[in-house]
Amino acid sequence: MLGTYFTFPELMIWLPLVAGILCFFTKKESAAKSIAIIFSLLALAVSVTSLFYTADKFSSYNNVNYYWMKYLGNSLNIGMDGTGRILTLLTTLSFPIIFIATSGRSYKNAPAFYGLMLLTQAGLTGVFVSVDALLFYFCWELALVPVYFLCSKWGGEKAIPTTFKFFVYTFTGSLLMLIGIIYVYLHTPARMFEDHTQVAHSFSLTAFYNANLSATEQNWLFWLFFIAFAIKMPVFPFHTWQPDTYDQSPTSVTMVLSGIMVKMGLFGVIRWLIPVFPLATANYSHLVMILAIIGIVYASCIALVQDNLKKLVAYSSIAHIGLMCASLFAMNEVSVQGMMIQMFNHGINIIGLWIVVEMIERQTGVKTISQLGGIAGKAPVLTIMLLIIALANIALPLTNAFTGEFLMFSGLYTFNPVYAAFAGLGIILAAAYTLNMIQKIFYGEANIITADVKDIAWNEKLVLGVIVCIIFVVGVYPQPLIELTKSAVNMLVSKVH
Repeated sequence: MLGTYFTFPELMIWLPLVAGILCFFTKKESAAKSIAIIFSLLALAVSVTSLFYTADKFSSYNNVNYYWMKYLGNSLNIGMDGTGRILTLLTTLSFPIIFIATSGRSYKNAPAFYGLMLLTQAGLTGVFVSVDALLFYFCWELALVPVYFLCSKWGGEKAIPTTFKFFVYTFTGSLLMLIGIIYVYLHTPARMFEDHTQVAHSFSLTAFYNANLSATEQNWLFWLFFIAFAIKMPVFPFHTWQPDTYDQSPTSVTMVLSGIMVKMGLFGVIRWLIPVFPLATANYSHLVMILAIIGIVYASCIALVQDNLKKLVAYSSIAHIGLMCASLFAMNEVSVQGMMIQMFNHGINIIGLWIVVEMIERQTGVKTISQLGGIAGKAPVLTIMLLIIALANIALPLTNAFTGEFLMFSGLYTFNPVYAAFAGLGIILAAAYTLNMIQKIFYGEANIITADVKDIAWNEKLVLGVIVCIIFVVGVYPQPLIELTKSAVNMLVSKVH
């Protein structure tokens, strides 16, 4: 019986975890690919089913708590609130899209590649459902470690130095966060387990929310956690690892990094930073927002003059994440609500852009914008799909990103009109570099590089069609996403105000 023998978040972790292990024991690429697609679709089915069981009476279906290291006050405690549910939906939806879209591509030692990808999915899901600080940290690392190997082994010619830089950034952030977790743990109240075992401190989320921390302690602990989350988003000036990593990683890995993994940082702020350190959040919100807005303008300006297609999309992502970060720290219901649904919308749109980039790079062998041109005449379906996804990425009305950006800018304006005005420059610049990119790559005369470009295959039409449908459905009727995250928004805002 559901809720007695298993729960939704358990299944969403175990399915990719088991599938990833199975892939390592297969020898054929076709078998590993089939396992990845089938198990990722099963995880998606579980995630979609869980959306019909969100009421309080179904709490046993969505939460589970097992003894782990009991005498440390630690347990395998997982559960889904509105934020976790929308991000697990994004994760379970994105991986089958990625696997199907890139199914025509062959990888050296493919079973290991798909195995590591599935382990990454399990780790990401674990991050979004963890209700225990030590488990959260464990899953945080589980999501990152496979990516190191994916980038270094299957990346471009500069993959090793790029991956090393990525490792240094993320390891430093993780170490700072671990120090912060241990300090807060030592200031948590005692915990009583169901078998009447009492421990002095606890890693549970509730215990962290009730930790006995002074304003001074909150102020310096805030930065230990924020730097770790800012690196992962990334937010200016912690962003320098990102463009090169996106450029050198296999495009399917880049889709995971930009579509899902950056949300780990935003999620960490939502679940662990703001509620645990509300006084520090109020003190430093202006500084964080200024850094985020600098990142919006800075990344948009670089994207405007960028000739590397993959780096253009990478800088575009930095600008969008900067807007989400600024809106989150504005801490009013409208801005936070917009940020919540934009996490999902950004993930869908940016993965769609990367799918198109992967198709262009695979067929032409280049990613330099100035070397391309005239693809529209060779691949009309691809051109139409790209236009829709690109226009959604710049928040055209009736597309999914419009609702989120409208709410975020409304909330930002309420908080500080000057911040909203500078952040709004990102909209103008995004339209400029996106339309310029479309014009240079898809229109004009075909050249020797693009002369043999063919239109997209059935699997690519399928995944891009799904993405386009989501863009229009959410753009026309975003209310389900708003309702899904409404309670989480109210809880978060109440922690600071």
